[in-house]
Amino acid sequence: MLSPQLLQLLRDWWRAARPPVWLFPGQNPINPITPRQLNRAVTVAKDLAGVAKRISPHTLRHSFATHLLEQGVDIRVIQVLLGHAKLETTALASSVRAALSGAHARA
Repeated sequence: MLSPQLLQLLRDWWRAARPPVWLFPGQNPINPITPRQLNRAVTVAKDLAGVAKRISPHTLRHSFATHLLEQGVDIRVIQVLLGHAKLETTALASSVRAALSGAHARA
């Protein structure tokens, strides 16, 4: 599921930081990273990568699902990974992406 490079980075981070509770702790280590802190981290990474588009954690979530779908992963597996209660929610997001992809291909 994770690329070998990302898995290695996460292992290195864990070995160096040895977070006691959360892999990505917040300012108070007994709490997880907050949504605001995550948004800031995504923005900093986006800027460092030289990406001009607006990106959010939700954008990354959709990209993850799209890549899985393009790789032929069953939509029910994607549903579970995204935490959707209803398959329709996952299918709707997928059909919107497919429609947009088709529109971009025709443009």
